[in-house]
Amino acid sequence: MRRNRFITGYSGLRALAVIGVILYHLDSNSFMGGYLGVPIFFVLSGYLVTDHILNSYDRTGDYDNKHFYLSRIKKIYPQLISVLWLSAAYIFLFQRNLLAKLNQIVLANLLNVYNFWQIHNGQSYFERFAANESPFTNLWTMSVDGQFYILWPIVIFLLVKLVKKKKNIFGILIGLSLASAIEMLVLYLMKADINRIYYGTDTRFFSLGLGAALAVIWPIEQLNPNVTKKDTRILDLVGLISFILMLVMFFSKAMNPQQAFAYCGGMLLFTLIVCVFAGVIAHPGSHWNRIMTNVIFDWIGSRSYGIYLYQFPVMIFFEDKFTNIGDHPVLYHVIEVILILLISEITYRLIEKPMGKITWGKTKAYFARILNLETKDYVKKTQAIFAAFVLILGSIAIAVSPRAKAEDFNKTQLAQRIEKNTKKQKSDNAKLIKKLKKQKQKKEDKSKIIRQAEKEAKKHPVNKSYVKYGISQLDLQLAQKIQVTAIGDSVMAGSSDNLKKLMPKALVDAAVSRQLDVAFGLLDSYQKQGVLADNVLIGLGTNGPFSMDDLDRIMHQVGPKRKVFWINVHVPTRDWQKPVNDLLRQGAKRYHNLIIIDWYSYSNNHPDWFYGDHTHPNIKGSEYYSAFITKTIVKHSKF
Repeated sequence: MRRNRFITGYSGLRALAVIGVILYHLDSNSFMGGYLGVPIFFVLSGYLVTDHILNSYDRTGDYDNKHFYLSRIKKIYPQLISVLWLSAAYIFLFQRNLLAKLNQIVLANLLNVYNFWQIHNGQSYFERFAANESPFTNLWTMSVDGQFYILWPIVIFLLVKLVKKKKNIFGILIGLSLASAIEMLVLYLMKADINRIYYGTDTRFFSLGLGAALAVIWPIEQLNPNVTKKDTRILDLVGLISFILMLVMFFSKAMNPQQAFAYCGGMLLFTLIVCVFAGVIAHPGSHWNRIMTNVIFDWIGSRSYGIYLYQFPVMIFFEDKFTNIGDHPVLYHVIEVILILLISEITYRLIEKPMGKITWGKTKAYFARILNLETKDYVKKTQAIFAAFVLILGSIAIAVSPRAKAEDFNKTQLAQRIEKNTKKQKSDNAKLIKKLKKQKQKKEDKSKIIRQAEKEAKKHPVNKSYVKYGISQLDLQLAQKIQVTAIGDSVMAGSSDNLKKLMPKALVDAAVSRQLDVAFGLLDSYQKQGVLADNVLIGLGTNGPFSMDDLDRIMHQVGPKRKVFWINVHVPTRDWQKPVNDLLRQGAKRYHNLIIIDWYSYSNNHPDWFYGDHTHPNIKGSEYYSAFITKTIVKHSKF
């Protein structure tokens, strides 16, 4: 009975891993990639491993560490080695720009220190947009798990032998977990490197520790299935509330990993909710246990390890070959999911499941059969040949990777342009703000301004080289007089020098990695300083989608008397391109003072205007980008 209770509880919890995989996949294109799925995996690891070890001590007074380590090796390494060597072989054949440091990545993963490697080798913003994103990014969690598996049997042994009482063990685990969460908070407030905070074993231990603490007070085999209807209802209600809270936090803007709340208690709170939900699922008296124990969830749960390992390589390799995912996000994601599930099923049947039962005797028998020329097991021999091919090709890739020169994406033409423009922005904006504060607002007759501009266009033409980019000399003259407040991301930052040249009275505030929520504070700051122009230019949306509520907030903040010019996005490698542009079109119908600058349509058939990331305009594209924006602003602006 007790064994059946454990199996039932484990099946339900394996289904929780399914939710983790789904959340991870849904959020995998975001900064840090699927980060709220990670606490679920860590809680489950902490809970199940600790429960298993403590159960053995309760029953026998001892624990077979050797068997534990051997079972972990059989479970983890066959699939891990497979994904590393398969990916290495693919990289060698089709995507050699990822060869650099491949040997370090493989070794770090095999030694369970890849999270530390990530801390010191984290990818820059520009790498994420340059088809150079690592297919191994998600494997840092396996290293944290690996470190936990190595140390935890020893830690539990010491706690059981020295501390003994369960309530004291529970208190110690809670204390260690809180210390981990506090360390995350302190490091964040001290402005430590975000990679150090995010990937650190010490700063992420609280999810493992809280899962372990749950096992001390909520052991699966001791949970009574014969509970009253009232207790069942309480369990079901608590499960429902915790599940809803998990979803609310997942979709909450406050949990954006670029915001302080995530590191200052947000991840800890999410982990606590996951612990509560895991506890309810594990209890055989709750309906959640039965709901989560079904054929579909069981199938996905049993293959969740493979799904987790292979989803990043599939997405990175697939999206490298199909760069227009922004035009067909649903179709491409469906294809990716099918590929991930198919590869996970194949590797589960051929690698994970058989290797979990491997012995030295079975290994010798296998090779004897494969190498025997008289046997006609062609399927197994074909599999062996393919495995040998992958092993050889992957090993060659790993061997030659030290010779592959890693491109420093922070030294590219684009990165250097943005760095140079950003420095100039600061000095230009400081001077302009000082001037605007002293300057009295005065309205001029638009027809008079146009007449003056027509005369100046004939006598003193300006920026003549831009005429070939589709803007008239009259518009160039008018642009000299327009006051604009521009807020943007790296796309605008790369062209801020050209925008400033065309519109010298513009205050341009653009920087890398910006999402829409940054605009609220910037607009508020410029309003308070009294320098927010009647024409507001926004270039945000490259780094992630936003909601109509966000757009409404921007429009209400700016007010109906100002003109808002919003540049739509050309980011074909990201699935939010179409949703962002569709939402902007809807917004333009809702607000009479919102004008969409349709950069997407204007540039879509001109791939030669962009760098290799298909998103940031190159030098030529920057001229078209700036001229097109300026021309549209002149046409609709307030003088």
